[in-house]
Formats: sequence, structure tokens, C-alpha cells
Amino acid sequence: MKNTIRTDIALEIAQNLSKEELKGVDVIEENYEDNNIIITTVNIKDKQGEEKTGKPKGTYITIESSYMKENEIAKHEEIIKILSSKITTLMDIKKDSVILVVGLGNWNVTPDALGPKVISKVLVTRHISADIPEDIDESVRSVAAFSPGVMGITGMETGEIIQGIVEKIKPDYVIAIDALAAGKTSRINTTIQISDTGVCPGSGVGNNRMELSKKTLGVPVIAMGVPTVVDAATLVNDTLDLILETLINTATKSTALYQLLANMTDDDKYELIYRILTPDSGNLFVTPKEVDSIIDRLTNIIANAINISLHPGISKSDINKYI
Repeated sequence: MKNTIRTDIALEIAQNLSKEELKGVDVIEENYEDNNIIITTVNIKDKQGEEKTGKPKGTYITIESSYMKENEIAKHEEIIKILSSKITTLMDIKKDSVILVVGLGNWNVTPDALGPKVISKVLVTRHISADIPEDIDESVRSVAAFSPGVMGITGMETGEIIQGIVEKIKPDYVIAIDALAAGKTSRINTTIQISDTGVCPGSGVGNNRMELSKKTLGVPVIAMGVPTVVDAATLVNDTLDLILETLINTATKSTALYQLLANMTDDDKYELIYRILTPDSGNLFVTPKEVDSIIDRLTNIIANAINISLHPGISKSDINKYI
């Protein structure tokens, strides 16, 4: 794979590929009335696409907006509506479907607490499904939810815990929510990715755990995530890009400096920065100082979208009524 910058976002990887390398990958951007809400679908269609992107074959939908990290309630409702519709497109949910929602991550570390926080606001009904009155039976589906923690807390492989529960309750779908890593600082807390390919917890920060997918769990896994961190090398790389752009624009084209700067690839820059930072900083990741309030906003957006998509009786006007 060409890209060396650490990212969980399929769109970022696709944008880093040349036109020739994009064979096997379709990138489709939707037109939306608000230019600050960007919806893009990346379809990885075959083995060639898998090899070029390093991502499994499937559909990756990205919703980007700076509204997500701001206190824009009306805009949040728009994003919730979009997200719930995208969840629905990736799932063939029946009236009697059972859905297991899993919140991945460490609830003691704010940038990694998105999954557990979402679980606390998901409307769970599996335990009362037998007692639901007939007049509202059509309005809700059987939903269970839990947060397995991380190996450092439980001493157990997260995937094994989930595997055991899946074998016991036999859901039709698993929805896994996790914090991700971005390859661009502009995407921190402003991007939601949803895919039908499953998830590998911890992959964005180089701490790969057992893959959660149809292959390992036996049921389709819908993965949802938000990049809440970026590694330090990527942060410095973004800054260096601005500096290089300024230097290139001011340097004389015939000079050796211009040729050196113009011919430096993204991978060259990233590798140089990584080698400089690693001895002193180690594997350092960065998150915004206001991450606490932003995670709370993202929690509400994702939890409400899940509730609306899974329970037909919950509409946009019911947002926050059940959580």
C-alpha cells in the first residue's frame, strides 16, 4: 500500500492514490444542500482495490462536517437524519431482527471513550421484548448493547468476549462503535465513517486486536467510528505541507532548493518527520483540548442515529426522548 500515514479512514487512503491505482475503487461524492456537510462513499470492489487500499472489500460511507464539534443543535439533527439513513442502507433489518450494539474502547480515556458513551444512550429492548404491548410492538426491534472494555482492564481479548455473546444471543447484526485515527488534522472529530466490513479494534493507533467481522463472528458487522486522534508525525506533516507550499511558491524554479522541495513525496516527508519525533516522543497521538465536550456531542449524534435507524417508531422529533 502506498500510504504510510496512519489512518482508519478509507476516504483518506483513496484520496492518496493516483487515478491508475484507483482501479477497483469507486469514490462517489453526494450533492448536499449544505456545503459544510460532505457525504462520500468509497466502494472497494475487488481484490485489486483491497491491495491498493489495505482495506477489505465493501462500502465505506463518510460524513464530514465541522458542525459535529460545535454546539449546533439544528445541524446535529440534520447529520443524525443523514447518518440514520446510511445505517439503514447498509442493513436489511426485519421486524424480528435482533441487533447487538457494541461500544469499543476504554471508558477511562476520553478520546477512546466514544463507544462506551454511545452504549449508555442506546435504547435497549431485548430484555423486555416479550413484555412489549402489541400496540407498540411494531415500533421497536430487539436491541442489546454492551461495552466490553479493553484488554488492559479486563485481561481478556475484546473479540473473544464479543464472540461469546454473539454465540449466546445469536443477533442478526452487530454494530460496533469505535474511536479512530485520522490522517489529516482537519478530520479530527469532524468525520463519521460507517462501513459494512467490520472493524479491527486499536488498528489506528498500532494496537491491533482480533478482527470483528462476518468472518470471525458469523454475522454481518456494521462498523461506525469517529477519528478522535491523529499521530504527532501527521500533525507536523500537515504543518510542513504549509511551509513547503510557501517555500515552493517563493523559490526560483531553476534552483536546487525548488527541485528538492517539489520532488519530495508525502511518504518521504512523513518518514522524515517520524524518524525525528520517535526517539524523543515515542508513539505519540494528539487530541484537541476540548475533547470532553466534543465527545459528548458526537455521542448524542451517533446514539440518536442508531436509535432512529433500529426502531421504526422513533422519529427525528423524538430525538433525546429516550436517552
